[in-house]
Amino acid sequence: MEVNPQAPSGGSGTAARKDLASILHNSEQLVPALLESASQAIIGADRTGNIVLANAKTEAMFGFARSELLGQPIEILLPESLREKHTADRSNYAAHPRVRPMGIGLELSGRRKDGTEFPVEVSLSYVQTDAGLFGMAFVTDITQRKRLEEQLMHAQKMEAVGRLAGGVAHDFNNMLTVISGYNQMILDHVSPLDPIRGYAEEILKASDRAAALTNQLLAFSRRQVVQPRVFDVNSVLLHTEKMLRRLIGEDVELDLSLYPDVGNIKADPGHLEQAIFNLSTNARDAMPNGGRLTIETAPVTLDDTYSKTHLGVEPGEYIMIAVTDTGHGMDMETKRRIFEPFFTTKERGKGTGLGLATVYGIVKQAGGDIWVYSEIGKGTTFKLYFPKVSDAADASGDGPETVLGQGHETILVVEDEQGVRELTSRILKQLGYNVLVAASGPEALQTAAEYPGEISLLLTDVVMPNMSGTQLSQELRRVRPGVKVVYVSGYTENTVNHHGVVEPGVSFLAKPFSRDSLARKLREILGKARRPRN
Repeated sequence: MEVNPQAPSGGSGTAARKDLASILHNSEQLVPALLESASQAIIGADRTGNIVLANAKTEAMFGFARSELLGQPIEILLPESLREKHTADRSNYAAHPRVRPMGIGLELSGRRKDGTEFPVEVSLSYVQTDAGLFGMAFVTDITQRKRLEEQLMHAQKMEAVGRLAGGVAHDFNNMLTVISGYNQMILDHVSPLDPIRGYAEEILKASDRAAALTNQLLAFSRRQVVQPRVFDVNSVLLHTEKMLRRLIGEDVELDLSLYPDVGNIKADPGHLEQAIFNLSTNARDAMPNGGRLTIETAPVTLDDTYSKTHLGVEPGEYIMIAVTDTGHGMDMETKRRIFEPFFTTKERGKGTGLGLATVYGIVKQAGGDIWVYSEIGKGTTFKLYFPKVSDAADASGDGPETVLGQGHETILVVEDEQGVRELTSRILKQLGYNVLVAASGPEALQTAAEYPGEISLLLTDVVMPNMSGTQLSQELRRVRPGVKVVYVSGYTENTVNHHGVVEPGVSFLAKPFSRDSLARKLREILGKARRPRN
């Protein structure tokens, strides 16, 4: 008998049929298992829109038991405002069924059993059976993604405005330095009884406000020049207590609840004080009839879950500073926009809209994060998270304040802006210093080469044509190795850092600077000031 090698024998055919039956049986069990383990909510509805299928993820996402969903119109899972339109869209889909993948899915809002709404993305498919057409919806909760998108958009907005602020900061700060500097000289020579003195004092106040506004612009955009140091958080907060009590007034009770030995952070202590003052001012305004302001500290750990939902936050150990008020609170729309620059709920002329934006920038610049919780009528809590460091607190700045006095050393001033150069030279001469001036790096090197005496200090702008301040200092120190250096700039942190200035041990003075701040910085570098004789 001839045997076909491709035809199974009776025994093997029986085995093959058994294997096929086993595969089919297993697949019948596999499909429900896959449905129940899916990471998306999978919902099936008939042509009339009634739910005929819902998996376990649907129950978890929407809060309904499966028995509560089956037989109900699918619109039960939508906010009431969307139901009427969705009914029309569903009827259109039933008449013209088509596949719509998740990549081009609609972003909608879902509604849980408790009434809360949340953003979802929906893709659609359909199944044609003997019983008719069934639509299949695959739903993904995109709350976390939308939150990260909003954080990214906010960061990009801050970046754009920060670039604008940084672009004008240099020239603006140069002008403010000249205005405030010469105005101070006018005040030095005008009698307290002279009516003109009042005009000069108003000019000085206006220039101070303009300088503060520039600093706020740079702070919220994270372009402010900072020289951070390690310090104890509780010590800084205790230092601000007396000023805070004056700031918030007698009808607001201040409660400091500081965790013992909470630890150290590395930041600019002045910026932390500014953040606390800004938050406290907002809290006071939210409690026009009085209330309680509570400032707390505590060590916390931010885990992977937190970092995944907060852009740019690394898991690790942090120190939390919480500022809580018992004021009128905020609605969701206000809360969503509070960190936007120039956004304010205060009446015109009562605020710039930069207070909370500045706090945001200060915290982010220190590598931290900020979180806010608020309810209408129940107050507001801001939580500031700063990375905890194990380094010991820096003792600099903790000693007695330097007494300003007359100097006698020779200082080489290098500044390409003529107005600032002339002003700085005049201030230094008034303080008793011997002054050499140059408008550029090459001119400064030539001046230094021709000067026979000792040059104690180089006071130089950072960004100049042809040769930067850092290049100048390197060249000058080759021939005068003992010269000390103080850098001055009105540029933003990114620009200054590009030139390698803001590093440990490097002295920096930001424009606009006052006569007192310049004098103090010089004595800090050159040695103790001469104290007045008794």
